[in-house]
Amino acid sequence: MTIVETREQLTAGALLEEHLQHHLETIEALRDRLPDITAWGERLADRLLHGQRLLAAGNGGSAAEAQHLTAELVGRFDGERRPFSAISLHAESSSLTAIGNDYGYDQVFARQVLAHARAGDVVMLFSTSGTSPNLLAAAEAARKVGAATWALTGSGPNALCLACDEHIALPGTGAAVQEAQLVVLHLLCRVFDARVHAHDAGAPPSATSGSCGSLLEGGRS
Repeated sequence: MTIVETREQLTAGALLEEHLQHHLETIEALRDRLPDITAWGERLADRLLHGQRLLAAGNGGSAAEAQHLTAELVGRFDGERRPFSAISLHAESSSLTAIGNDYGYDQVFARQVLAHARAGDVVMLFSTSGTSPNLLAAAEAARKVGAATWALTGSGPNALCLACDEHIALPGTGAAVQEAQLVVLHLLCRVFDARVHAHDAGAPPSATSGSCGSLLEGGRS
């Protein structure tokens, strides 16, 4: 492709190759964050095993990612285990529309965090831009009630990363970042499940620590 070639002149094959290349670059960057994902998965399991809950939120495609994660925790990921409390705030349609109507869209998540979150809970916020006002307000609300805030975003630094206790910011296009976020949540679930199973089997916590790679062998049935 020359510098004068426009996007409209690209063939469908070239567009797909470009998309795939962006995807691979973002996924490759994810390798550096495996220790962080391992830590998140273990700490999330420890908190939920002790009665805390996960609150998750996002906008658009990021909302779908957040809801995918809560579904895996309430339902199951790889194998049978007990259900855990995990709520997608954007899926509360009546609350979402009522709050948006009465308080403005910037408050649709924050007010729910104030209502549902307790000290020790985890509020996980998904975004590609890291600038959504309603997610920034949710992070602030979580801090007020003593909940931990984790951000999963696109390229950093960004406002949401700075507003949260911890973050994983992935470089790349919006589409590539959302695709990688799906991988992140599955990796998180794999570590989470390993930690829960070790706990239920009476194994010491160190049994699930160490290399994330050792936890990621095999696939979903």
